[in-house]
Amino acid sequence: GVYSMVLLASMLVIKIYELVRDAQQFGVPKGFLKVINFGILNDISFALNVAIVPVVIFILLFLLNKKIARFFFITFSLLLALAHAALAEYFLETLVPLGADLMKYSVADIKQTVGAAGISMAFVFSTVLLMAFFMSLFIIIPKKLKFSTRLSFILMGVFATAAIGSIASITNTWKPGQELTNNISLNKSYYFYNSCYRFFHADKKGNIIPAYPHISSANASAFNYVDEEHYPFLHTVDSSVDVLSPFFNKQATPPNVVFIVVEGLGRAFSNKDAYLGSFTPFLDSLSDKSLYWRNFLSAGGRTFAMLPSVFGSLPFGQNGFLGLGDKMPAHLSLLNILKSNGYNSSFFYGGDASFDNMDKFLKMNGTNIYDEKAFSAGYTTMPVSNSGFSWGFGDSEVFRRYNEEADTLKAPSCNVVLTLSTHSPFLINEQDKYLQLFEQRMLALGFDDAQKEEHRHYKEQYASILYADNSIRNFINGYLGNPDFSNTIFVITGDHRMPEIPMSTKIDRYHVPLIIYSPLLKRSQVFASMSSHLDITPSLLSFFNHQYNFKVPGIATWMGEGLDTVHAFRNKHSYPLMQTKNDITDYLMGEYMLNNEDLFKISDNMNLDPVNDDNEKEKLKAAFARFKQKNSKFTNAGSLMPDSLLLK
Repeated sequence: GVYSMVLLASMLVIKIYELVRDAQQFGVPKGFLKVINFGILNDISFALNVAIVPVVIFILLFLLNKKIARFFFITFSLLLALAHAALAEYFLETLVPLGADLMKYSVADIKQTVGAAGISMAFVFSTVLLMAFFMSLFIIIPKKLKFSTRLSFILMGVFATAAIGSIASITNTWKPGQELTNNISLNKSYYFYNSCYRFFHADKKGNIIPAYPHISSANASAFNYVDEEHYPFLHTVDSSVDVLSPFFNKQATPPNVVFIVVEGLGRAFSNKDAYLGSFTPFLDSLSDKSLYWRNFLSAGGRTFAMLPSVFGSLPFGQNGFLGLGDKMPAHLSLLNILKSNGYNSSFFYGGDASFDNMDKFLKMNGTNIYDEKAFSAGYTTMPVSNSGFSWGFGDSEVFRRYNEEADTLKAPSCNVVLTLSTHSPFLINEQDKYLQLFEQRMLALGFDDAQKEEHRHYKEQYASILYADNSIRNFINGYLGNPDFSNTIFVITGDHRMPEIPMSTKIDRYHVPLIIYSPLLKRSQVFASMSSHLDITPSLLSFFNHQYNFKVPGIATWMGEGLDTVHAFRNKHSYPLMQTKNDITDYLMGEYMLNNEDLFKISDNMNLDPVNDDNEKEKLKAAFARFKQKNSKFTNAGSLMPDSLLLK
């Protein structure tokens, strides 16, 4: 009983350490007292749940050998505390609790991610002190404090009741407020172990028994599926729908397309009505001359979802389409369909394109890759972190590499630039310059002292955003002298919203801008209607089909229906969003979003309000189950469409 109380005390000490560090780094969050109460309650419930395991083993060992029993319990407790402290530190670095998505990254990918976050000396020193402190507690307190047999049995009953009732699963659903405060109060160990449990107990073939097997496809989607049993996502494509052509002047030759996908670019800090204030002055000005979707979504919460979603409107499979690796099925995409119509494509990235199997996807689609291995000695990498890590080359260097290769990129072409300077650890060249620009930007935005102080907790993040924005400014302005500029379409979006600046809602992680800029545009336009990455490829292919008579498929596996160009706020789409590789928990349909068991109503500027509407919840759960059923069939079958269609 005494050892169990020491274990509980150890968990609470780590929670206090986490709360203090959080307040030091990011300031005191709103409703901090409630955060403290929920956080301590969650840690107590987790300790009560988990203690039953070492207690039972301790009792059995104690009957054989007291020293071995004590050694086991102390070792178990120290390892549990060490893991708990490491998970808390990960959250403090990323503001995202670590889940079982860790299991779906390769060793090389994990090394890059951990290297990017770095291990601060403060964490190492604090961990050593904490472990020494916990060790002393286990040695000293049992000698000073003795529990009666009766009290020990009572504690055993408490542990058993907590474990049987899974009290941690109950308390960790109680939320103090906004997304950040919810994550602070969450027990990081419970979240990680529960996520891993669900991961390892899931059917490895992705078999999901739908909760609503009676729902028809018409209830879940506007698509006309042609062979759901064998190819669950294959449907006809309405070639008459072309929402982009009315905005463009037609040229004699097909235009080049340049995609700029900005790491972590969220609407929270970009363009008008950004609730954190806009730190992308150039993109703001560019959107005034463009087609601009301000209520736009990424399909995933990390970069792994970007390439398949933007360029293939592809389903996720069990752990993301790229996670299939060498088993990625042949598929239709914007890249390979344009290639069949005479286009070339290239991908520019300052890091290692093998991360997340991006290179495998790109090679399947006939795309040339220019990653860190294709940069000469004349290019400068980003500064290294405390752990000696650098992602590679910064945004301005990647754009310079693009320009160097420009003469060899044969027209017509569809080229992709994926930036990474706005990724943790947010170390950029000329950082002092951009930190000063950050201060100037806050003045230009008219921030008061309280707003300035709040934003300074994330000054490196904001400085990197200003750097990325300026890099795009230089690239676009430099492109003006390119002979192909007058016949080029630029598509600019974020791969997902940066999580290292606190998020306000569940949908915030996906809320990114979409800007389509081109000298070919007849006029600019702002759209309040919702669309996502999944809608880009269907609309661009329809545009090329109508404007330039390109051959495009009459049936395809697009998850998206196409961009919505209605001016007013609405959502005509239905689709899932995948935040991490291990689970799909979010589904959107109409004005509602389902996150696990929680229902929210979506309003303009992507605000979310929790609602209690059982009828709407049942509709979304049914449609979500329908998607899961189809996704499961695809995962099991391992193919998307007949070979004959691909050849055609």
